[in-house]
Amino acid sequence: MRIFSLMILMALTLLPAGAQAPSGRMNAEAAAFVGNLPAGLQASQEAAVRKAIAGDHSALEAVRAARNVAFEVPADIAVTDVADPPCRIYRPASVPADTLLPLLIYLHGGGWCFGSINSCAAFCVEFVHRSGMAVMAVDYPLAPGHPWPSAPDVCSKAVDFVFTHAAELGFDDGRVSIGGDSAGGNLALSVALGRAGSEGGGPLESLILFYPVVKVWNDGSQSWRDYGEGFGLDGGLMDAFNEAYLAGRDPHDPLISPFCASGHLLSQLPPVLMVSADCDILRDQAVEMCGKLSEAGVDVAHRILPGTTHLFITVAGQSAAFDEAVGLAASFMRRKK
Repeated sequence: MRIFSLMILMALTLLPAGAQAPSGRMNAEAAAFVGNLPAGLQASQEAAVRKAIAGDHSALEAVRAARNVAFEVPADIAVTDVADPPCRIYRPASVPADTLLPLLIYLHGGGWCFGSINSCAAFCVEFVHRSGMAVMAVDYPLAPGHPWPSAPDVCSKAVDFVFTHAAELGFDDGRVSIGGDSAGGNLALSVALGRAGSEGGGPLESLILFYPVVKVWNDGSQSWRDYGEGFGLDGGLMDAFNEAYLAGRDPHDPLISPFCASGHLLSQLPPVLMVSADCDILRDQAVEMCGKLSEAGVDVAHRILPGTTHLFITVAGQSAAFDEAVGLAASFMRRKK
């Protein structure tokens, strides 16, 4: 497993080098994680997505059910479910309900085809523990039954809901951020770009992105070639995800592929934290995206966690990377303006 050096494209003072977990532990855990991946798992998931695109959703529903495992939330976290938009709110149980907390709106990964609010629950709970803030996980509709723009539309509705009902929900409407992992990171960027290009709505304070998809196509990058099979996100599975989400639409639409947004539109984004996996097909597009953001004048910090692979936010096995990512996110949202 090749080690790609830790990068900071535009470092903020709240990301001290001393806070990094030992890279040796990250490498060891990632190697064990890759070694324990079931043979043929991603090929079977790709086949399930492609069957669903063709109209047979049975295999995909089985994959979703296997991944949708309820998470036992500890007693020190208060949980509230909201039906419309479908979401789950986490906040410290010890904090009075009328105390207005900063909020992270969180969008789970899964290639727009898998995942649920259960799959990101461990992250949400740990983020609340580490930050003392609130999290709202959004249960957006999944492709291919609900291709673009179904998911970003629901996620945008969730953001509007937060700003409309912030006081009654216990949120500080001046401290609202949005984030997500993988496809969820793509959706977070898409929602933020949509708001940047329109009138009305409260301002987002920051973007928290873990190995996001920013190009909804095979970019042929070095990382795609090096890690296209056996590293947590196979290229063939990503191709199937892209096809399911696009449903024939132009992948170069900036609200689909944020990499395609103009510098002017990007310049209107809030500060961005991006945390990437080293051995991941999406790594190089993240590096390019951070470069574009920096050129547009956006305050951006980028970390590539050494030796790590895709999935460290939502799938157990890379605890050092998970801990590092949660800590970086909490620090980023606590930063001084």
